[in-house]
Amino acid sequence: MKRLVDLGVAAAVAIALSSYAVAQAPSNAAPENITEYPIGPKDLLEIRVLEVPELNVERRVSDGGILDLPLLGPFSVSGMTATDVRDRLQSLLTSKYVNRANVSVTVKEFASKPVSIVGAVQKPGSLNISGRWYLLQAISAAGGLTEAAGKKIFVLRRADNGLADTLEIKTDDLFRNNTMQWNVLLLPGDTVNIPARRMVRVFCLGEVKNAGALEFDSDDRISLLSVIAKAGGLTDRASNSIRIKRRGPDGKDSETIANYRRIVSGKDPDPVLRADDVLIVKESFF
Repeated sequence: MKRLVDLGVAAAVAIALSSYAVAQAPSNAAPENITEYPIGPKDLLEIRVLEVPELNVERRVSDGGILDLPLLGPFSVSGMTATDVRDRLQSLLTSKYVNRANVSVTVKEFASKPVSIVGAVQKPGSLNISGRWYLLQAISAAGGLTEAAGKKIFVLRRADNGLADTLEIKTDDLFRNNTMQWNVLLLPGDTVNIPARRMVRVFCLGEVKNAGALEFDSDDRISLLSVIAKAGGLTDRASNSIRIKRRGPDGKDSETIANYRRIVSGKDPDPVLRADDVLIVKESFF
């Protein structure tokens, strides 16, 4: 030997989520590869060198992307992967200090690209993940869901080339139905968004039993038939022709005509309505 100089239900659902998430981490989850993660400022690295115990350390990367190790001193690791750093250390050691170096490098905390969790959680913000984190663990670390949590959870993942992809998960699938395939592995830089429920209004006028403004959960599928059902159904004088008025983004109103009888019989699709749409059911004269 040479001489050495050298990562959407009620708040009560989230109790004990952390241990549950670890125990229930899905074995069939996609084997996401985090070995290509580019190291950045404030990331925490774990170094292990079998031949050199002095280098068995944990070190945080500086704001300038510098890693300072015992015996070897400072060198830049910004943009390098854990594999790149391992190869660099092996090269430094074998070129000057040892005949052979068994080196391992692990990113313990992905602080330069934290997972962000926003929306209806108790403590929204950034999470410095360490090791492999799953969705339930992130929600647990954010204090769990609030009572306002909606029916959907979105995981946004943005690639280095700027392209983004969004995974939509039903809150009930994750928490109530025990569908653990949706307890997905999170990667550095992911954003978890849990939108809060909000009430939207649709107006139903004319020949219905309870005309007026009707409120729906924003996560619900609002259709013509569901609006009429919530309005108590049609009166005996109602026409089969129903007008749907909608105001567009440009402020202009548009109008479509739907045939109630054809929709009920399945001959026409049940139109999906939006917030502030107006249904007008006219009186039949025949």
